[in-house]
Amino acid sequence: MELTRIARRLAREVGGLSFGPPVAYVYNPLDYAWAPHRAYLRRYGGAPKAVVLLGMNPGPFGMAQTGVPFGDVVMVRQWLGIEAPVGRPPREHPERPVLGFACRRREVSGQRLWGWARERFGTPEAFFARFFVLNYCPLCFLEASGRNRTPDRLPAPERAPLFEACDAALRRAVRALGASVVLGVGRFAADRARAALSGMGLGVGTVPHPSPASPLANRGWARHMDAALAALEAGRTPGG
Repeated sequence: MELTRIARRLAREVGGLSFGPPVAYVYNPLDYAWAPHRAYLRRYGGAPKAVVLLGMNPGPFGMAQTGVPFGDVVMVRQWLGIEAPVGRPPREHPERPVLGFACRRREVSGQRLWGWARERFGTPEAFFARFFVLNYCPLCFLEASGRNRTPDRLPAPERAPLFEACDAALRRAVRALGASVVLGVGRFAADRARAALSGMGLGVGTVPHPSPASPLANRGWARHMDAALAALEAGRTPGG
């Protein structure tokens, strides 16, 4: 399957990169959580898809645990129906261990995104008939304190090779899926999609990120996705 080949290539390319302080730990779930990630791609990644929802990168309690984008353990297990063995990264922050599907901490962004999909579409099959969810960057970055550090805050010399690999993987994935619209979940993902997919004739828009750090999302993230869905059904690109 093309998406699995794309993911394996991306894992190799970003796995060879180096990151300095304040990044102290780098988790690559495309390596140690490959089994559930592959299950996700194989079960739900069949083309064509109309819309790709593009996240930023794994959160320490989401994809870093389950290998699935926005991968809240409960939603991945109970709604997506995916559970598979998860290994460990070579170096772990002592306060951010990878426990896989034994992780008991919920991932709010994943609860909101997959919860919206469940409420609006009922079954994963109905949702994935039109949509697919990817992350732009597959790496999770942690500072020595355990704080999550997002890719946009990396120094420019570290961002450049990382973004080059992620841009190329995104182009390959969008072509493989046959998507016509990419919605960045958050401004960073939308900006990277516009840069990576320029000239491909795709609609690129944005929806707010469902993070609990976002006051906008905390006032009712589902209604923003409802508005985006209504715009797509009317032939418009949300936030484009």
